[in-house]
Amino acid sequence: MKTRALGSSELRVGEVGLGSMYLSIRDRPSENDAVRTLHAAFDAGVTFVDTADVYCLDQRDIGHSERLIARALRERKGAPVIIGTKGGLERPGGAWTRNGRPAHLRLACESSLAALGVSRIDLYQLHAVDPAVPIADSVGELARLRAEGKIAHVGLSNVSVAEIEQARALVPIVSVQNRWNPSHRAPERDGVLAYCTTNAIAFLPYSPFGGAHGAKGLAGTGHLGAVAKRLGMSPHRLVLAWMLAKSPAVIAIPGARRVESITDSAKASDVELSGGGVAEIEGAFPA
Repeated sequence: MKTRALGSSELRVGEVGLGSMYLSIRDRPSENDAVRTLHAAFDAGVTFVDTADVYCLDQRDIGHSERLIARALRERKGAPVIIGTKGGLERPGGAWTRNGRPAHLRLACESSLAALGVSRIDLYQLHAVDPAVPIADSVGELARLRAEGKIAHVGLSNVSVAEIEQARALVPIVSVQNRWNPSHRAPERDGVLAYCTTNAIAFLPYSPFGGAHGAKGLAGTGHLGAVAKRLGMSPHRLVLAWMLAKSPAVIAIPGARRVESITDSAKASDVELSGGGVAEIEGAFPA
């Protein structure tokens, strides 16, 4: 698999990674099947796995995804895998709520270190800006955790250009993770994708197929199915190839519950799209 720089960091990772949320939330596979999917990702050349402490069922299950990844890596000793995790949300009763208070972020980071079984986290991202907490307070705590050696690099998720700039005034930001897919193209319109490309910040698009429901119906999204069939690939692989062609800052992180899904997605790195190919794909998207 071809590799790309993780923003301005010294790290290089496969340009198709794995988003691990679906291994740990509702309708998740068994732990053994989840680990098999992780191993299949490693076998396919995936060297970046995205996770979060709240990829779980509820607050009692915090760290489920991180513990799965830790087990998969123990079983595959020496796998050159970079882990990106996140803090700043909670799961009371299975809900998703924001908590960007410094004390919470510190506790969350410590818990993630324990769940992953590491002394330093490769990439730690603020999961979402908490409207009740100044972003400077939240990012400032991540800067302190970085200075203490508990995290190597800082990233952000669900942010605007203005929020990225606020954060960069406090600490180097190597990644931004926002929602982006054929039906939700906000990063192209709000300037976030262009800002990341210009400023050597990795852009990690989450929900590339429109969530689990969108992934099942992706072939019927606009004319994607017809274009993918003509090109001899799944619409999922085609969407990821389009994303990679749009900017050298993009590192794709498709979710997967099954071995077959991540094996297919990883092959997007082999697809070469011309400018005309990108335009054709975008012409197949919903209006």
